[in-house]
Amino acid sequence: MSTRTFRITVRGVFDSLTEAQRAALLADAAEHDALRAAYTAEGTLTYDIAARPAFVFRFSAAGEEEEDILDATEQAEEAAKAWLNEGGYGFKRLRSTAEDLSLAPLSKRQRRAARSHGA
Repeated sequence: MSTRTFRITVRGVFDSLTEAQRAALLADAAEHDALRAAYTAEGTLTYDIAARPAFVFRFSAAGEEEEDILDATEQAEEAAKAWLNEGGYGFKRLRSTAEDLSLAPLSKRQRRAARSHGA
């Protein structure tokens, strides 16, 4: 059985932030810039609170079965909620998308490389 890699994206909107919470998020904004976004096992949080109250968590997980993506997505959502709740941050419209990279279509470059190595 081969290992599958999953990418899970959890999106939402901060809700009812206090001035202190907003100031704390602004102070840490450089650490959470979209240019630093990566899918990691621990999860990577990005936001631009100065522009809009939206946030994105990116998680990477692994599984052996196609159905494992459901558990991975649930765990990612729980991890995102835990971070938000730990900071006392209100949130709304939490939604997740997940992708099984083993099922993702190959790009032109990947298809070309596969043909050249297989020939």
